[in-house]
Amino acid sequence: MADRAVVFIDGNNWYHSLKEKGIREPGALNYASICRKLAGPRHWLETRYYIGRVSQNESPELYAAQRRFFSTIQSQDSRIKVFTGRLERRPYNNAASDELTAYLNNLKVRIDESVFHDLLMIAAKHNRSSVLVEKAVDVMLAVDMAVMAVRDAYDSAYLLSADGDFTPAVEASRAHSKKVFAVSCNTSGQLGKVCSSFIHLKPDWFHDCY
Repeated sequence: MADRAVVFIDGNNWYHSLKEKGIREPGALNYASICRKLAGPRHWLETRYYIGRVSQNESPELYAAQRRFFSTIQSQDSRIKVFTGRLERRPYNNAASDELTAYLNNLKVRIDESVFHDLLMIAAKHNRSSVLVEKAVDVMLAVDMAVMAVRDAYDSAYLLSADGDFTPAVEASRAHSKKVFAVSCNTSGQLGKVCSSFIHLKPDWFHDCY
């Protein structure tokens, strides 16, 4: 019987690794092709894509774009499923704003008063901002990977992420004799030390995955 493979995708980490490495049109990638290519001779059972769900109230445009993306990847193969967590807005202190304010207040030379005032106003405007933070997404993926290993739902797992926070889930899965392969365009770090193998993808790997 062929080795059974499940692909777990940390959507946020995976997407940003693609962008950072200049992968052409990451939104146009065919995930069925990616999964078949990764699994190779193994029997690809399913792919589980985890991401924070954009609120329609937060951004109608991003909400619509994300819905289209979900629909697109799930239409590529019935084995591809999407699991969503929350996106919550959190206050963010802009260090650059603090540094600019301190710099202006400690200037040893005089500059135009109106320019000085405008720069202080810009620093103050951006001093307190907010960012959207994923909640529950990593936990969902980690729990699913570990529980499915205990239930013998796969023989091999492909984790599309380079996030070291998944180290305990990988260790738990491997303790149940499962092979876990971390896959990313970024370097492995701590995660690569506990996986069966780390698969580092270069841009040309994706040429037949559109």
